[in-house]
Amino acid sequence: MRHVFPCGTPTLDFVGTLEARRAPMPVERIGTVGLLDSWFVESGLLDEEPGSTEADLRAAVKLREAIYALVRACLVARALPSAAVGTVNRQAAGAPVALRLDPDGASRSGTARQALADLAREAVEIVSGGQAGLLRECGHPDCTQVYLDRSRGRRREWCTMRTCGNRVKAAALRARHRK
Repeated sequence: MRHVFPCGTPTLDFVGTLEARRAPMPVERIGTVGLLDSWFVESGLLDEEPGSTEADLRAAVKLREAIYALVRACLVARALPSAAVGTVNRQAAGAPVALRLDPDGASRSGTARQALADLAREAVEIVSGGQAGLLRECGHPDCTQVYLDRSRGRRREWCTMRTCGNRVKAAALRARHRK
């Protein structure tokens, strides 16, 4: 598995494909058509790689950044940026991934554009409904993953305890021992 999915929703995991977003050198996780195709399969959006093109890759990056702009606006309680709204709405209007019931279960097939349309529709649902109030950004200083905080007390601090939460707690423990 090449990709990570700590956010609990494909759309927010998609936003996280630009890792360490605010660092001087962010890490691009879908920088080639092959990586984009593998992300679609590993995320469960499609069962087989769609054979993305360079145009699909550009559309994916543009959509990812538009979704991030919407999420960021929700996080800081600002109006949704109109350019991002337009980008997401255009993608959301596309045809969905084909879901089909087979004897062995469900299968998902489609193009990269169809997978992007599904991501855009989920983004619309997140930022326009009650889930927008659950959006949080990871508390680890180097992480910019965004997730929905569905914890009981709404006090979740990290995208995942296995990575960021463990690092923060381990660093605090080391700092206490140094004193």
